[in-house]
Amino acid sequence: MKTSITWFPPSVNLALSTRDLHIWRARLDEPEEYVKAMAALLSGEEIARGEKFVFARDRQHFIVARGTLRALLGLYLHKPPAALALCKGPNGKPELCAGAAESPMKFNLSHSHGMALYAFAVQQEVGIDLEKIRSDVAITEVAGRFFSAHEQEELRALPAEFRAEGFFLGWTRKEAYLKARGDGLQVPLDSFNVTLTPHQPAEINSVDSARWTLTSFIPAPNYVAATVAEGTGWNTHFYEATGLNLIAASKEASC
Repeated sequence: MKTSITWFPPSVNLALSTRDLHIWRARLDEPEEYVKAMAALLSGEEIARGEKFVFARDRQHFIVARGTLRALLGLYLHKPPAALALCKGPNGKPELCAGAAESPMKFNLSHSHGMALYAFAVQQEVGIDLEKIRSDVAITEVAGRFFSAHEQEELRALPAEFRAEGFFLGWTRKEAYLKARGDGLQVPLDSFNVTLTPHQPAEINSVDSARWTLTSFIPAPNYVAATVAEGTGWNTHFYEATGLNLIAASKEASC
């Protein structure tokens, strides 16, 4: 598991080859000026979705997370972020409306407690999941419902002080795998195994394990995350997607 990561600032000259996996980190608690700038990038449908959130903070997080996705896609595709057409795949996975079969850009996002992560690849499917390590989750009960018997046994074997971290390591790895596949809840969470012991290699054991590369990492203190990308031999790069410079970069790239 990656514990030491250097996050690079955005650039208007981003290049994404077929063996590159780009991971971006964004802060969602931003000043009002930034939130308004991000809201200007959204479609009418996205604005309507944001307005359904009861709490202002949740609404702000949605706006910044979705606006950041558009700004990043604009950087890669050299198009105005607001002009991009985003759709949901058959099981809700976001994609460009051109269709996954016609567009080489593959991407996924996840957010938790004020932070968002994005993963971008070319041609190969990718999934990402992020969680904040918390003590307010009924770990034993949730694991009993969704983890495999092997995972539950591994979780019980952990010292008490590592159990919460182990649970969220397992959860992010399982979610990233399902998101990469694009199957959603059609694949039961207990039908495959992932490792979840802190400071040990991240592994997945499923019917199609050979198809995927699982990477687990710490994006910030008290957070854990995982990506699952189709294929092997990935060159992974980490970027910081926070601040008004991202909006400026995306506008410059689309010129």
